[in-house]
Amino acid sequence: MPVSPRRADTRRNHERILTVAAETVSRAGEVSFNAVAKEAGVGVGTVYRHFPTPESLVLAVYEREVNQLVEIVPELLANHSPDQALRVWIVDHLAHYMMTKRGLANALRASQSELPTQAYTRMLAALDTLRKANAEAGTIRPDLKTETLMRGLGGLFFLTPEGDWKAETEGVVDLVWHGMRLN
Repeated sequence: MPVSPRRADTRRNHERILTVAAETVSRAGEVSFNAVAKEAGVGVGTVYRHFPTPESLVLAVYEREVNQLVEIVPELLANHSPDQALRVWIVDHLAHYMMTKRGLANALRASQSELPTQAYTRMLAALDTLRKANAEAGTIRPDLKTETLMRGLGGLFFLTPEGDWKAETEGVVDLVWHGMRLN
């Protein structure tokens, strides 16, 4: 549901609801409007006004997570060297997204909804931007294909929120980095 640009309080409530719902879904794999409302500091009616069904809330959380993952790439490249931007994106953003997505996928399965299919395409495009920046900087092999790099990061699917997923992600990145860098 679109949020009116004229109402700052509406936008703040919308964002608080999404933030709390993302945390709830990543922890529990489900969403409770009452729990989200309480933790977000809004009434349950406010949650229903923004998201008429649990499925619509879960889908909005999913879209928000994908948008954040994709939209951070230009900022990372502006503030870091290409190799550091790639590492930060994988460790701090992609792996975090994957931990959240597990709960989202469980919540969507329970609600009989499907995850939007364009998410993978958008993530691949973000990774391609980072790959190209590294190839141009001479930090990785120029013949490396983005799809190959994504497959190399497939080990991230085996991470669990209960473990030290951030340290394990660093290990995967180190392994992949050694395979793709210039010798």
